[in-house]
Amino acid sequence: MAAPAAAQLAPRTNAIQPELVAEGPASPGGEVELAIVMHTQPGWHGYWVNPGDAGLPMEIKWQLPKGVVLGPLRFPVPDRLLVAGIVNYVYERDHALLTRLTVPKDASGVVPLRAEAHWLACTDKVCVPEQGSIALDLPVEAGPATERARFDEWRRALPRPLASPAKFELGKDRIEIAIPLPASVEIGKPYFFPAEDGPIDYAAPQSFRRKGDLLIAELERRRGQPERLSGVLALGDGTGLEINALPGEVPRGGSPVGGPGANAVFYAILGALVGGMLLNLMPCVFPILALKALHLAKAGGGERKARQDALAYAAGAVAGTGALGGLLLAIRAGGAEAGWAFQLQDPRTTIVLLLLLVAITLNLLRVFELPVLAGEHNPSGSFGTGAMAAFVATPCAGPFLGAALGTALLLPLYGSVIVFAALGLGLAIPFMLIAFAPGLRRRLPQPGPWMVRLQRFLAIPMAATAVGCLWLLYRQAGANAFVIGLLAAVALSLLLLWSGWAQRKGMTVGWAALAAGLVLAGMAATQVPRQPQSATRVPLGAETWSEAAVEKYRAEGKPVFVYFTADWCLTCKANEAVAIERESTRDAFSKAGVKVLVGDWTNGDPAITRFLESRGRAGVPLYLWYAPGQAEPEELPQILTPGMLTERAARKRN
Repeated sequence: MAAPAAAQLAPRTNAIQPELVAEGPASPGGEVELAIVMHTQPGWHGYWVNPGDAGLPMEIKWQLPKGVVLGPLRFPVPDRLLVAGIVNYVYERDHALLTRLTVPKDASGVVPLRAEAHWLACTDKVCVPEQGSIALDLPVEAGPATERARFDEWRRALPRPLASPAKFELGKDRIEIAIPLPASVEIGKPYFFPAEDGPIDYAAPQSFRRKGDLLIAELERRRGQPERLSGVLALGDGTGLEINALPGEVPRGGSPVGGPGANAVFYAILGALVGGMLLNLMPCVFPILALKALHLAKAGGGERKARQDALAYAAGAVAGTGALGGLLLAIRAGGAEAGWAFQLQDPRTTIVLLLLLVAITLNLLRVFELPVLAGEHNPSGSFGTGAMAAFVATPCAGPFLGAALGTALLLPLYGSVIVFAALGLGLAIPFMLIAFAPGLRRRLPQPGPWMVRLQRFLAIPMAATAVGCLWLLYRQAGANAFVIGLLAAVALSLLLLWSGWAQRKGMTVGWAALAAGLVLAGMAATQVPRQPQSATRVPLGAETWSEAAVEKYRAEGKPVFVYFTADWCLTCKANEAVAIERESTRDAFSKAGVKVLVGDWTNGDPAITRFLESRGRAGVPLYLWYAPGQAEPEELPQILTPGMLTERAARKRN
């Protein structure tokens, strides 16, 4: 009985292990650089000198011989981590804290250095206070710096001090800091890490503008009347500047930096329009578009009604993509890591989509009549059709959409809304062209029995998409969810068979059938397990993606192919079948020693979401090729061919 209790009392291994390292020996009366290297396990993080909204900085109590003097600790540029709306300033990787040690002139032999350290180690779910002893017996002698290469790397990670002081000015709810920085210095995505807690709101967005040789940071004010401000300005490429600001006048005006420019916004809107048009070719959307087009042909040539119908359909599509985009922005504002098609990362949404697709399939087979798709010209029905098309079209960020939606998430609220609306408008453009161009409508075939046959043919891709949703449900939540989805689909089919029989008998059962269908969908959704249960599926010869794995293989000089996928992404699955998981591709990769890493985003992995954002993406697919010796990966097109992959593998062999 005592054995389990003894096991609970066994010492725990720290997730972050400290190590004390000297750059070399110390000469009497001289100085030497020391490093406290924090070896961090994957998935864990430690904290900067200012931890942000939560967390604790590291504390060290030294036991030093008489006459030995240590300088202040110098911290590398931190990372910003957002968890549940809380902003933390952390290190998610191995890092080193540097300090300079001075030994007395009469020192000889070995100087014993000892310290007790306390720190907080956290994941995105749990935090553990940790402690440990660090020790080093430093030889006192003349000699070379044996660890210079490692220390040079750690010194490069430190923020560089600015020679000129910065100026800051307090407003009612803003703090502006004018940082002297030559206009020739390139800046990616700057961010100011305040060293003191209080004056600056961590969670508020930061904006920057350029005015000559000044970079001006505009920050949200929180509390206090600071007499000075210090911190680190991260430049967006892993480097940073040490800032010390005194009160002073900050000039007005300047041009914005650090965000998408006007050209990027224009191309994002254009990409959303074109990408939305291409979504109509998806197997779950094309039948809806085809039915609406045939509906116009069947209705004759009434210009006014046709245009009203098209505008209502477009309004529904814009409202649908806008609502999904707005919900996505709200979820992200709450601190969750989410991207485009976030709703399909929840099995409850998947089962609702499954039942919707079953209903559309049975409608195409003429089992029952669905007024929204096949009724008279009715603006409300067309609006609903457009919103429904937007909902079923979102599983993939297809061609042109990846970069567009990634840019949308970086824009201010109004810019994001415009891009999401452009996606819905692009989805509606083909139907609007048919409605507003009489010549196109006249070219449509005349109504006839062939329309019934076409309708039944269009049921095939819709049914295939429903089967795909059933498979996705199994992948997301296991066998129990699969059975629940199958039973719900059968029950809905029986309900719609009865509804169709009643319609043919002249009975009005539409509202009753709709209410029963909604109850059925709600019951099925509540029975599906909320927590995803599926494990990441990794094809034969591949490994699960992680940034650590990428760095490991790159350090070994191996070419690396990384692809991010999801079970609900049709473009992803098509590329995998056509290009990635082919025998010829596998043979070429094997001969060239290419390492294949797979990032499965089916259930919305936060680590993958953060990485996609760092690449300016809001969804999958994303394909990266890391060639040996290249600093940055090559981003491949979203539509792959086998030749693209085998040709790059051949470069390595040659």
